[in-house]
Amino acid sequence: MRNRKVLMASAIALGVAAAFGAPSQVVAADGDSTLQFYGHLDLSIDNITKGQKEGGSGQNPAPQGGRYGWQWDISSNLSYLGFRGDHDIGGGNKMVFQVETQIDVSATPGPSPNSQVSPGNADSKVQGALASRNSFLGFAGGWGAFKVGKTDAPYQLSTSRMDPFSATVGDYNSIMGNTGGDNRAEFDTRLSHAMWYESPKWGGASFSALWAPGQNRASDNSINASGEPDCTGGGGTGALVVPPSAGGVFICNDGGYGDAYSVAGVFQSSGLYAIVAYEKHSQVNRSGDDAVNVAIGDEAAMKVGVQYAFPTNTTVNVIFERMTRNNPNADFNERQRNGSWLAVTQKMSDQDEVNLGWAHAGKTPGQPSGGPGGSVTGTPGSVDNASNMYSVGYKHHFDKKSNWYAVYARQMNHAGGHFDLGASGHGITTDCKDATNTCFTGETLQAASVGWMYSF
Repeated sequence: MRNRKVLMASAIALGVAAAFGAPSQVVAADGDSTLQFYGHLDLSIDNITKGQKEGGSGQNPAPQGGRYGWQWDISSNLSYLGFRGDHDIGGGNKMVFQVETQIDVSATPGPSPNSQVSPGNADSKVQGALASRNSFLGFAGGWGAFKVGKTDAPYQLSTSRMDPFSATVGDYNSIMGNTGGDNRAEFDTRLSHAMWYESPKWGGASFSALWAPGQNRASDNSINASGEPDCTGGGGTGALVVPPSAGGVFICNDGGYGDAYSVAGVFQSSGLYAIVAYEKHSQVNRSGDDAVNVAIGDEAAMKVGVQYAFPTNTTVNVIFERMTRNNPNADFNERQRNGSWLAVTQKMSDQDEVNLGWAHAGKTPGQPSGGPGGSVTGTPGSVDNASNMYSVGYKHHFDKKSNWYAVYARQMNHAGGHFDLGASGHGITTDCKDATNTCFTGETLQAASVGWMYSF
């Protein structure tokens, strides 16, 4: 009964805090537990163009379907709500927990497509469902923390602070961590059904390591992972090959993988922040590796990054990334390449800053036959699918909890490139596809956005 009263009091206090702007942290009556309600709201007004013209352009002059030119959008972006806390279990240790949910402020929640125009690339998870984002239960003490649940991978978290355009149309995930040049950044992602360790700080050094069992009952990782509504890799492409009456087996033929491993080491001292990180997805199932058959191979990524804050209020970020795929046929391998990121933030005052960013995607050994960029000639590296993204932005901070921003991004794809804008976090992506689900390569995509954020 006493615990029920404590929970009821906490719930009432949270409701009062949310309604009247009171501090959101609640301390339980017995004094050994804390509970905090928090959130982040980010909305923007965008104007975007895919760089395609009526009748076709670039490497694909065939007729296209749909609207062309600049189009307006309103995006919810990376908005979320959650609650977290801890409970003292003695000996200097605590049980820690968090439940976090994405919220679509300007759109109706539902199944979230990875590609905004491609029904064949949609997944069945609902982003607005409870615990759709980082959620866990674990233990913490002077020795570090051990948690189980779902989380942004250590590989992703290690460089998240190096992207001043995060969740905007200029997000570095349009290239960084993005192996296929689409709207999935496979190596800047959240890993489900995972367990991980976070070390304490030793001087300026720390590390984190994660293992996520694949939970896939198919030897080629071609079906939904057990306990998941979608492919572990987040692809969602494929077909329902077994009718619902017989169990409804869905083939995840692009992106489903087995176990995932992610580790990151961090060193921080004064104005210096440096990282080294590695992540591996075992036996990834890819339909685009062959004109006919699906190929299975390990995919991995490693990166090194440095951020330095100069006395001139200038912060420079540099990242180099290498992504690899153990592809049986190099001529079809579009997922092995180098990537780099350079970003500069210049504070103009205590409230104003200007941001500049450049991301580069190097060429890959090959490209899928019949896929974007046309058929492969058989000579590895014959398709120029490199790309450069340029971002510029301005941000005004009203205070530590609120700001407004303006961003312009330009994605310049080479002849075989089909990288998009706004991947991983931005509400509306600038996709390479038209209304008929045809992806056009070699285009220059552009987007301009004005938005504002509030955190509590």
